[in-house]
Amino acid sequence: MRPLLYLDVDGPLNPYAAKPHRRPDGYTTHRMKPESWVARHRYTPAHRVKPLRVWLHPGHGPRLRELAERYQLGWATTWGAEANTFIAPVLGLPDLPVVEWPSGTSRERTDGPFWKTGPLVEHARGRPFAWVDDELGPADEDFVAARHGGPALLLRIDARLGLREADFIALGAFAGRPTR
Repeated sequence: MRPLLYLDVDGPLNPYAAKPHRRPDGYTTHRMKPESWVARHRYTPAHRVKPLRVWLHPGHGPRLRELAERYQLGWATTWGAEANTFIAPVLGLPDLPVVEWPSGTSRERTDGPFWKTGPLVEHARGRPFAWVDDELGPADEDFVAARHGGPALLLRIDARLGLREADFIALGAFAGRPTR
């Protein structure tokens, strides 16, 4: 069975933390208006909500499709199913499975593990997995080591830079074969 590859959008695929006036090299700008974005502006009529600026790298799609030969890709993002509507088509990805976050999950940042960590360990059910996210830290590594019965690779991605070549190499190596 192939390992899982959990993909976050904001940070790894959309380097949202880069300076607003300086798009990172190789990225293209997209204006998107997902329902979840409109819902965050509950006092503004939907037609008046400005679209969200999203930077995506067209080279990430082919690299992720290459990794899909070794991984089962899935979204682990607050974009939820909207990642299939807005992100996947731009990158040339098929619809991917979406991790559904348990209702009532607190998204507050604590000194402990990131709020996604427990649900992802539960979702993986001991199956090997890799996870790319900009919110990962030592507490997440400790949590996974203590509660996950299989191999895991947690890659913290700099939200100013997005996925880099070294990240794709690490993902390929974890799955058993180097990429490029």
